[in-house]
Amino acid sequence: MKDLSQFDSNIAGNPKNNIFGLPFSEAEARVVILPVPWEVTVSYGSGTSRAAEKIFHASMQVDLFDKDTDNAWKQGFYMRHTDRKVLMKSDYLRKEAELFIDYISKGELLEKNNFMCKSLKEINEGSANMNNWVYEQTSALLKEDKLVAILGGDHSVPLGYLKAVAEKYGEFGILQIDAHCDLRKSYEKFIYSHASVMYNALNDIPQLKKLVQLGVRDFSEEEWDYIQSNRERVVPYFDRDIKDRQFEGQTWEYICNEIVSQLPQKVYISFDIDGLDPKLCPHTGTPVPGGFEADQVFYLIKKIIQSGRQFIGFDLDEIAVGETDFDANVGARILWKMCNLLASGNKVNTTDKVAECATSM
Repeated sequence: MKDLSQFDSNIAGNPKNNIFGLPFSEAEARVVILPVPWEVTVSYGSGTSRAAEKIFHASMQVDLFDKDTDNAWKQGFYMRHTDRKVLMKSDYLRKEAELFIDYISKGELLEKNNFMCKSLKEINEGSANMNNWVYEQTSALLKEDKLVAILGGDHSVPLGYLKAVAEKYGEFGILQIDAHCDLRKSYEKFIYSHASVMYNALNDIPQLKKLVQLGVRDFSEEEWDYIQSNRERVVPYFDRDIKDRQFEGQTWEYICNEIVSQLPQKVYISFDIDGLDPKLCPHTGTPVPGGFEADQVFYLIKKIIQSGRQFIGFDLDEIAVGETDFDANVGARILWKMCNLLASGNKVNTTDKVAECATSM
């Protein structure tokens, strides 16, 4: 473990260091955050492709002490720099997508416009390439035994990571915190839409045994039918149903214990920021009334860890850049807590560490 005796955690974060002002290199860090600056298929608000830089800046104001996880940050957190090539490709394809969405929204026939057909093909191919890039980056990190977090970008970005997770850990489940189901076969003709990520994961990753959706409050008939036809793999906890149960006297602890019982031994968390009450994330791409307080989500994750299940990774998406830094500040604090929970939920094997030290002597 890195010597932190000269690091003062009680002063303002040093922007010359890495995320949260921490003095870790990637090699020293246990948790590596991969920013994915992608928002090609967003269908309403934009700005999430540039969230990572804003969150990095806001992270310097986060207090490092975390009593809930015994200061797990001391195991090391590191965020990679945003890949400018990925960002530039997202910017280019986003303009193409805006033109395409405007065209089809007017009821025009796609087959009659060769330019639009070419744009759609280019967008879908670009999204597939992004998925492959994410897979390659995360697969390499997992082979180094890093704990990995994805920082979006829109909610389409974790698909490649989920495939890498399946190869690393075998059978697993996803806890999805989201205002939306993301179970459309495609949306606006985009195969890898942010509204299709969970459909793609369930259909492309056989190791994904269970998807537990939490806080959904905006969904289509197509998605409802899909859930009804796949009850063995998809378990929804709709926002309205949770609130009805609480209004009738059930505690959040009781509901959380039930949610945890639905999850397999290995749990991945997919956290779309719009799963929270929009007052916490007003600039997210598709805000919906309702949702959770952040502490409710953290309480549930602690319950997952306390149950003996393994928290294997997460993505945090749809944090958009607004006129103020409010969304970025909320995002930085959620990222901080999630990284601490991820590190604390994966105990360091001290036997291996001792053996490693003995070998190096």
